[in-house]
Amino acid sequence: MSASTRPANPLSTRVRSFLFRKRRLLAAGVLCVAAGVAVEALLPAEAETTPVVAAAADLPVGSIITADQLALVHLPREAVPKHAYSSAELVTGQQLATPVYAGDVIAENFLVGEGLLAGTDKGTVAVPLRPADASTVQLLSPGQRVDVVLSTGNGFEVSGKNTVIAKGLPILWTSEEPASGPFSPAGSQQDGLVVVAANPDEAATLAGASSSGQVHLVLTGGG
Repeated sequence: MSASTRPANPLSTRVRSFLFRKRRLLAAGVLCVAAGVAVEALLPAEAETTPVVAAAADLPVGSIITADQLALVHLPREAVPKHAYSSAELVTGQQLATPVYAGDVIAENFLVGEGLLAGTDKGTVAVPLRPADASTVQLLSPGQRVDVVLSTGNGFEVSGKNTVIAKGLPILWTSEEPASGPFSPAGSQQDGLVVVAANPDEAATLAGASSSGQVHLVLTGGG
């Protein structure tokens, strides 16, 4: 039997017939695979993350932070706030100067301490004041601003005089907050104490105010 009259292979015939009938479906499949490979090639590499300490629950101002109130979360490096903490041990036992919500990343300026002066003008210092009326402190909280008024004279032999010696000073800490942190004096001496931020000239005036008369704090919305 000659090659021209040799019967066709049934299997190869069926394969060719199948490929012909499904050619459009197969072509679409090839295109999908190619598109998937192209998309994967265009996707950015997985971003590197950094562990940071965050609040595990809502915490009020003045809280002394415990380990079970903290969680370690991983954020992309570019999303990590400046002065955030990478270890819960660095935060445990410190005092909050502001309320935080669950999930908030704890940064240095959230805590009672030098971080409270972050962003202030160069030379700004923390100044303790003891108002003549200690009950005034109950009305004050960190973040509020006060004018400092010095009252001199006794109203009898020496006529009374009130002088505003500093305006719009932000409160950093009060003795109404739990007794902890670098602004907290030891023992009962902390009663009726307020710590404010002031520039060097204001600080010098405030330092001698108590010996010159009575110090009063007036809440103000001004800066």
